[in-house]
Amino acid sequence: MSHLAPLISDLALILICAGVMTLIFKKLKQPLVLGYIVAGFMASPHFEITPSVTDTSNIQIWSDIGVIFLLFALGLEFSFKKLMKVGGSAVISACAIILSMIVVGVFVGWCFGWKQMDCLYLGGMLAMSSTTIIYKAFDDMGLRQQRFAGLVLSILILEDILAIVLMVMLSTIAVSQNFESEEMISSILKLIFFLVLWFVVGIYLIPLFLKRVRKMMSDETLLIVSLAFCFGMVVLAAQVGFSPAFGAFIMGSILSETIDSERIEKLVNPVKDLFGAIFFVSVGMMVDPAMIVKYWGPIVAIVIAILLGQTILGTGGVLLSGQPLKIAMQCGFSLTQIGEFAFIIASLGVSLKVTSDFLYPVVVAVSVITTFLTPYMIRLSGPAYQLVDRLLPVRWKNLITRYTSSSGAQNANVTNYWRKLLVAIVRIIVIYVVLSIAVTAFSLHFILPLLKAAMGDLWGRIIGAVMTTLLLAPFLRALIMKKNRSIEFKALWADSRFNHAPLISLILLRVVIASMFIMYLINYLFRASAALGVGIALLLIIFMIFSRFLKKQSIALERTFVQNLRSKDMHKEYLGEKQPEYAGNLLDRDLHLSDLVVAAESLWSGCTLRELDFSRKYGVYVASIIRGAHRINIPGGDNRIYPGDTLQVIGTDEQLAEFAAQADKVSDGREEEDFEKREMYLKQFALTADSPFVGRSIIDCGIRNVYHCLVVGVESGHDGNLHTPDVQASLLKDDVLWVVGEAGNLKRLFDAGTAVTA
Repeated sequence: MSHLAPLISDLALILICAGVMTLIFKKLKQPLVLGYIVAGFMASPHFEITPSVTDTSNIQIWSDIGVIFLLFALGLEFSFKKLMKVGGSAVISACAIILSMIVVGVFVGWCFGWKQMDCLYLGGMLAMSSTTIIYKAFDDMGLRQQRFAGLVLSILILEDILAIVLMVMLSTIAVSQNFESEEMISSILKLIFFLVLWFVVGIYLIPLFLKRVRKMMSDETLLIVSLAFCFGMVVLAAQVGFSPAFGAFIMGSILSETIDSERIEKLVNPVKDLFGAIFFVSVGMMVDPAMIVKYWGPIVAIVIAILLGQTILGTGGVLLSGQPLKIAMQCGFSLTQIGEFAFIIASLGVSLKVTSDFLYPVVVAVSVITTFLTPYMIRLSGPAYQLVDRLLPVRWKNLITRYTSSSGAQNANVTNYWRKLLVAIVRIIVIYVVLSIAVTAFSLHFILPLLKAAMGDLWGRIIGAVMTTLLLAPFLRALIMKKNRSIEFKALWADSRFNHAPLISLILLRVVIASMFIMYLINYLFRASAALGVGIALLLIIFMIFSRFLKKQSIALERTFVQNLRSKDMHKEYLGEKQPEYAGNLLDRDLHLSDLVVAAESLWSGCTLRELDFSRKYGVYVASIIRGAHRINIPGGDNRIYPGDTLQVIGTDEQLAEFAAQADKVSDGREEEDFEKREMYLKQFALTADSPFVGRSIIDCGIRNVYHCLVVGVESGHDGNLHTPDVQASLLKDDVLWVVGEAGNLKRLFDAGTAVTA
């Protein structure tokens, strides 16, 4: 009998338990996450009725891989562009809720006398609501289209990204074992540096790579390449001091901006589901019933803290963002649970050995309870609002109304030129300073030693200085010159002479920052005097500013980056899955862009645009025709439309409504035909001596063109063999024709074939 490794037997037990509990919880219409946790409890040593996992260390490794896949898949669903569009209300609400719930969690832990790390990690767990559970609750209750649901989902997007940042901060605190402000500031700057560097470099290089090898990318190859990117970033993140899950999320968010993101997501989902299930089962294995019984008091207290904290502080956070009281209460009541990220943060504390053993099962028990209460809390928001609205003093109501109205008016104000310019310049400085630091560090620590070894110390330093300067030049020029000829800059310069000094100061500030890189390089390599370093730096900066070659290089680099960043949206616009950007500008003139799919039975099919003359009949204009994976922009009059085409049409509301109504009418009426009369039959037809078909070919008889029937075989009269029909050969007496056709057409054919010739 062959020996079976414990890892395989443990995996079999885990998947069997998970499969059974998945079916049960699916039948009960409960979140599958809870089913996995129960499955983990069944497979753990704490549940003696069923077999138990024998090697928990191997399962822990698999669960760590599960966390990586969960965060990678979350990154694929995430979009930095989507984050920029969530609005000020979601940003203010999410930040207020997270900070408030961290304080609540720390306070609850402190009340029970827990150590500092337990309190801090508990606060992080309580701050993150469950995206999966809320999505499912909204779907089950039919609330996804509600106004408050959209705001809740935006808050969850922000909570997901802030949870990653929180995990990095908690990891840093766990390693340093202190709360020094200098350490925290250093960690934040390090986080910002690598976030910007990885995102900018990733968006620039990865789409170019995928574009070059797209023809070779089968599903299998794309999956392997995507996972290679994922685990490569996992290793890189761990090397620079971040958690592996953070690296997986960053790579997922980079790949989410590529054209292949949806395809990658579909390929990764089965792998994510497998390892994610193992992770959540491992969470259930940590549940010790004795520990839960022992800590029932903290469990109840934490559940109450979440319910009251989210309903009160969550409502307050959304209210602070300028939303009406009803919307704020609906959002607060919807966020009263913890889920996936609580488990991930808890497992982070366990892996770093900074949290107590009791914290994990306590958090799991709290998550189970709050998950079951989520639908009831969402339903409770309506009656709760009515009660508060009835009991709230009139003066307070008026105060809230004035605050929300003024907030809305303030958000609607047009951003002034100064704010636009300053935000753009800060973004430029951050991006190009990060890139310049990365180039300098790479050159001095990797390229310079190779040059010294190959050319000697002096020449190695000289060549190294030249190469580093050339690599830095496009970034330093862009750092200085970007936005100096923008609309905002010109408008502010022309508006008032008092704006000239601040605008010139902004340019000089960027010149100083760029010069500091050159001065640092000269000092590092040659130990030159400060005056000499400043002089050389200024000369090089002047050369960069006036160099047309560097101007082209920096423009080309930025254009490639922007094109890669927009490629996904451009591809969706090309396929008609997203309206083009100009559609929004049409609204200013009461015009709209609408999509219309040409039906299969439409009488417009096969006609040219000139023949249909939509502009004269309905006043609309066809801007594009989308046909499968092809797009025809500004089609001419000779372009034909076919069934399944998507027409992108421009017109007013009334014109588009009339056009859509006419499109529904133009059918040939065959959709109401009796399908039973269109059934096909196979019949045999013997040719007698007096048949008019004898001596004529199949084509001459018009069997296909006249009678709409098809001869599939000819049984020879003299030998009885069935032959493939020869449409040019003459039919003979006693031949038997095997004919396919509709009943009516077959009858007409037989009547004609048996008619006696005159």
